[in-house]
Amino acid sequence: MAINKELIEESIRNIIIALGDDPDREGLIDTPKRVAKMYEEVFEGMNYTNDEIADMFNKTFDEDYYDDNSQDVVVVKDIEIFSYCEHHLALMYDMKVSVAYVPNGKVIGLSKIARIADMVAKRLQLQERIGNDIAEIITKVTGSEDVAVFIEGSHSCMTARGIRNYPARTQTQTLRGRFKTEPALLQRIK
Repeated sequence: MAINKELIEESIRNIIIALGDDPDREGLIDTPKRVAKMYEEVFEGMNYTNDEIADMFNKTFDEDYYDDNSQDVVVVKDIEIFSYCEHHLALMYDMKVSVAYVPNGKVIGLSKIARIADMVAKRLQLQERIGNDIAEIITKVTGSEDVAVFIEGSHSCMTARGIRNYPARTQTQTLRGRFKTEPALLQRIK
């Protein structure tokens, strides 16, 4: 699905009018084009399914020293992302993602984990779904069922409007495989 920049421009122009301003005044005349260009960038992930993202970042290395009894864990912490809440189109910001997995015969290039998190976030999202999408893609790429994703972030739908509770942070965790059933494994990554 391609992002329709022309429709975004028209819609932003109408929003400006609905807000009671003049879309033809100097400061706003190019705003619809700028917003459409920004949306094309920040919502790039909407162009791809999880399967397509997995194919896009499927760069792994075969590692024969991992076996079914392995207690080795790969962890990438503090991946910074932002996204937009699908309920209010509000910014989710100051988000940090940590991803862990137990290798199953192959490991993914570390930068690919950050790229997967970034691409998944570039959709209208829920924080919980971001974690599930990342876990699903990591499983597809690595073949490991043992995946954990931790996310902490601020949501402007809570901090800038509504309750306006600026310090509020939301934490989510997505646990798959042995991370759900082996508490000791989970403790090793916290």
